[in-house]
Amino acid sequence: MTQRRQFLINAPLGLLAVAGASSSTFGSEPQVADTPGAPPTFGATPPVGPDVTPATFAEAEKLMQVSLTPAERQMAAGSWRVSLASTMERRTGPRKLAIEDSVAPATVWAPATVGAKAAAVGAPAGPAHERFIRSRNDAGQLPKKDEDIAFAPVTKLSRWIESRAITSERLTRIYIERIKRHDGKLRSVITLTEAHAMARARQADREIAAGKYRGPLHGIPYGVKDLLDTKGIRTTWGADFYHDRVPAQDAAVVAKLDAAGAVLIAKLSLGALALNDIWFGGQTMNPWLLEEGASGSSAGPGAATAAGLVGFSIGSETGGSIVSPSMRCGVTGLRPTYGRVPRTGAMTLCWSLDKLGPMTRSVEDAMLVLKAISGVDAGDVASVPAKLDYDASAKVSGLKVGYFADWMKEAPATDVDRAALENLKKLGLTPVPVTLPDWPYQSLNAVLFAEAAAAFEEITLDHRVDRLKAQVPDAWPNLFREARFLSAVDFVQGDRMRRKVALEMARIFQQVDLLLVPSLRDEMLTISNFTGHPSLTLRTGSVEVAQARSDWAPNPAQPLASFSPPRRVPHGVTLIGRLFDEGTIGRVGMALEKVAGVAGERPPGF
Repeated sequence: MTQRRQFLINAPLGLLAVAGASSSTFGSEPQVADTPGAPPTFGATPPVGPDVTPATFAEAEKLMQVSLTPAERQMAAGSWRVSLASTMERRTGPRKLAIEDSVAPATVWAPATVGAKAAAVGAPAGPAHERFIRSRNDAGQLPKKDEDIAFAPVTKLSRWIESRAITSERLTRIYIERIKRHDGKLRSVITLTEAHAMARARQADREIAAGKYRGPLHGIPYGVKDLLDTKGIRTTWGADFYHDRVPAQDAAVVAKLDAAGAVLIAKLSLGALALNDIWFGGQTMNPWLLEEGASGSSAGPGAATAAGLVGFSIGSETGGSIVSPSMRCGVTGLRPTYGRVPRTGAMTLCWSLDKLGPMTRSVEDAMLVLKAISGVDAGDVASVPAKLDYDASAKVSGLKVGYFADWMKEAPATDVDRAALENLKKLGLTPVPVTLPDWPYQSLNAVLFAEAAAAFEEITLDHRVDRLKAQVPDAWPNLFREARFLSAVDFVQGDRMRRKVALEMARIFQQVDLLLVPSLRDEMLTISNFTGHPSLTLRTGSVEVAQARSDWAPNPAQPLASFSPPRRVPHGVTLIGRLFDEGTIGRVGMALEKVAGVAGERPPGF
């Protein structure tokens, strides 16, 4: 998840004080009822845990922003060991219970069940019909230069491989050599899978020569964010204490790409435990501007794809981790609808928010990859059967595109965003101004922080998290610790608010077919991730920057690089679609990409 908001950065890290054995209690300690027929009560169980005092609650009130009277504090302190301390037994004992990483919460977020036209739980979601028609464009002659081949989109690479104008073995070797030559200045690759890749490439060539062509990803070298398990190949999650973690099975997405004939060439970097762009090997850099990070947490997929080190890549998003590096590095990022792509075998940050998706050099590339990785998997309780309706040749004229008028007038919107809206009008789409209530959308993040802290509870409590390279206030170590003091009541209220926000998005999508938004607009990054809507981020222009950009909160001790004259870097926009309607944003994105005419530009020096 990209950290660009003030997520609890200024909140105090209050550690609840533990009073001595001489502290006063409220009344006498209750005893277990032994009268026949007497039911158990919350106030008649054996006391457990450390003593607390009214002063403990007085300090804790500051964290929770509630206020108790002196008498209420006295009662709470006196009864805490009976009424609520036992809820901690799972982790404090005596009957401790370890919860395996594979166990998901009992409550599952189901975006498609929200709204007036909600489908029944378990019913297929999205379009009624399955259709996938790729473009029929001729790929042209195979370029003579290896670098021109390396930067070609999958739409062309696949045609050349299918016609045997190039072998998968040669293409794989081109990318391996580029990784060895260029990745030293990017730090986008955690593990190069050279031997594995060459064996897979030769297998692909044998199959294609025998007439067993598997489809457009057959023989295409790719990389995955290093939070996806790969059998026999280490998967580090970007954290040094997982440096030698080697899974016994492939993640579902890796297995699907294997079945499609794709060639895994690299495990790509991510900010440690999926935050920003710093991992145990350093910071992954933006190939367009080497003085700044690639953004995260899908930093490696963004940088490697932009620099022509892989044919395509797989990233993940919880709160902006596909959108932001796609923007920074000038690639296409497709964040699918929550539930379309199975996450079995992927590191969990937030069960109800995590999504896996393609990062590519063209919009249609992203659709080709999405087709291959979609589907239900029993290991992911949130995965659902969903059809994909996509026709690359279908017209886009007549569609209604929603936009937020006020957002388009102010930062982070730029002239590139405003030009994109004008281009959609020229393509025959009808712009429709839409609005959302002025609600405290950051309150939703109680869910995010609680889930993330739960996912990494063990390494937080045993202090392994203290070994992560980033130890600033807006990094995971501090945020995981602070999240221990979030209120469970506020978590539930945040979850209820989530449903209200989802209903607002359902209302908007009754008026329009898609939304055009500034990619890094904070409210929409939060809203659309929590409601599960798909997004497509694509480069449509360029901007000039006078200072390097960062996912991290400003640090006066480490000022960002400044540029005079300003540097030219990629910039793009984001299309948000209806739930499970990636096909519409895909074909609109293709049309917008074509009229913008900048997708083929390359970072200098690569």
